[in-house]
Amino acid sequence: MDKVQQYRYKIVIEYDGGDFVGWQRQRNGVSIQQVLEEAIYRLSGEESRAFASGRTDAGVHARGQVAHFDLTKFYDNKTIVNALNYHMRPYPVVILTAQQVDDSFHARFSAQKRYYCYKICNRSSPPALDAKRMWHIIPPINPEKMQEAAFVLQGTHDFTSFRALQCQAKSPVKTIDYIKVTANAEQVITIDFAAKSFLHHMVRNIVGTLQMVGTGKIAVAEVGNILAARDRCAAGITAPAHGLYFIATDY
Repeated sequence: MDKVQQYRYKIVIEYDGGDFVGWQRQRNGVSIQQVLEEAIYRLSGEESRAFASGRTDAGVHARGQVAHFDLTKFYDNKTIVNALNYHMRPYPVVILTAQQVDDSFHARFSAQKRYYCYKICNRSSPPALDAKRMWHIIPPINPEKMQEAAFVLQGTHDFTSFRALQCQAKSPVKTIDYIKVTANAEQVITIDFAAKSFLHHMVRNIVGTLQMVGTGKIAVAEVGNILAARDRCAAGITAPAHGLYFIATDY
């Protein structure tokens, strides 16, 4: 029997994760994966599974999530973008770009580096326009101290102290290429991360610890001890999901 011809499509997705249970399909609510796969079915009449570069948690946003799916029908890139965007309305999920790729491409396993950023609004008044897109912290934060602490975490380490208890990764050892802390005139602090992969809640747990350094609750020197402890209880809180963004993936 002849093998059925399949076409693989790589898409870049932007979404507001506020009202979703995360990327992955779940029984307790609507996921981004569900919305996308239902749109693919409405376009093609085919049930196709979408694979993402990174499975974002409930409430986490994306500016450049990458996913792929297979169809037996060929569509040009413009049709994929416009049709899926049409069928995903009114959900806050849009396709930015689409392209046909070789079947050796896999959104998750072909990834070489992933980029995230976390946003903090550091002022007395809470954000109105970005209330669900930033972590509001009132006490003054010293971004320079946060950056000093971030340098300690760069490189290859055992990140057990910053790993969710339910994390299923085989090893807690990861390599962070960089953590960059910047602040702008609007009192928004942005923390950028780059690594090939991350543990579950790793970015949010690191942010929870860095903000403690920035607000003076712990010293920069303590961060090395927290890392060495290999104990989740030693680190700071898990930062809220709504301040986190999946930015991009390198292949």
